[in-house]
Amino acid sequence: MPTPQSFALQDRSGELEAHRRELTGYCYRMLGSGFEAEDAVQETMVRAWRGLASLESRAAMRSWLYRIATNVCLDMLQRPQRRARPMDFGPASTADGELGVGLPESTWVQPIADARVLPADVDPAELTALRETVRLAFVAALQHLPPKQRAVLVLREVLHLQASEVAELLDTSVASVNSALQRARATLQSLDLEPAGATNAVAAEQEELLAKYVDAFEAYDVDRFVSLLKEDAEFSMPPWSLWLEGPDQVARWLVGQGAKCEGSKLLPTWANGGPAFGHYHPTEDPKVFLPWALVVVELDGDRVAGIHNFVDAALFPEFGLPERLELGA
Repeated sequence: MPTPQSFALQDRSGELEAHRRELTGYCYRMLGSGFEAEDAVQETMVRAWRGLASLESRAAMRSWLYRIATNVCLDMLQRPQRRARPMDFGPASTADGELGVGLPESTWVQPIADARVLPADVDPAELTALRETVRLAFVAALQHLPPKQRAVLVLREVLHLQASEVAELLDTSVASVNSALQRARATLQSLDLEPAGATNAVAAEQEELLAKYVDAFEAYDVDRFVSLLKEDAEFSMPPWSLWLEGPDQVARWLVGQGAKCEGSKLLPTWANGGPAFGHYHPTEDPKVFLPWALVVVELDGDRVAGIHNFVDAALFPEFGLPERLELGA
């Protein structure tokens, strides 16, 4: 027969789950991978459940969970290579450049579904700010920081914990936290990892831009498609390090090495705080399309500033995208 203590633990386990989304967002910013973030949160929940009976104050639960999650992430970050974007590896290539061999998944900052990391019930201004902190460029910039500086910056600047709280959960001093935060800010300010003005937020008038993007791509009207791009728009394709810059190179790619994309279909979703699409390639059956890439789109005013194609069908379930499209089914 259940005891009052077991009922209390069940109630408190529900409180643990209530923190899952924000913990996933924290671990994603730390690790740069949705899959790794999920693993880190799961391990955090397991460790928290084991110690739940000893937690005396509900008010302390959030900080306690972040302490556990930070330790889990720091353990996972004991690897020699940081995750990055193709733009971090060198200058833009040309459309006839060699793709080469795809690099391992662990090389790249990966996209993540908004529904996994962004709250649904916050003030619009706060939501806008949170969207900026899961942008691919911002998450990639975080990977340049040593793990503990990264934790300090996210805990202080994104999650707005007090310096004393961060010092306690990192077992350090307030002075050390403030120093780490200052160094982290200086590093981020020195980096130039994104097109100027690019954002994932979608203003009302940009809905029309996205509609034009889909229409032009599905019609494979390359001239019309690239007319929507900024002059310095970035076009990347992890797991390959090759990336392109500007409408001319993108156009040459689409009619050259990328010509097999003709006839594809796009299914909208949301990733990293903004618009994204599941890109489905055609098959021999004209009614059937199969997953090819998760495409994260960045906008700047009335132009597209970035198109980041993550060529990995394993990502599709994470975004609620179907395993195949069947038109007319």
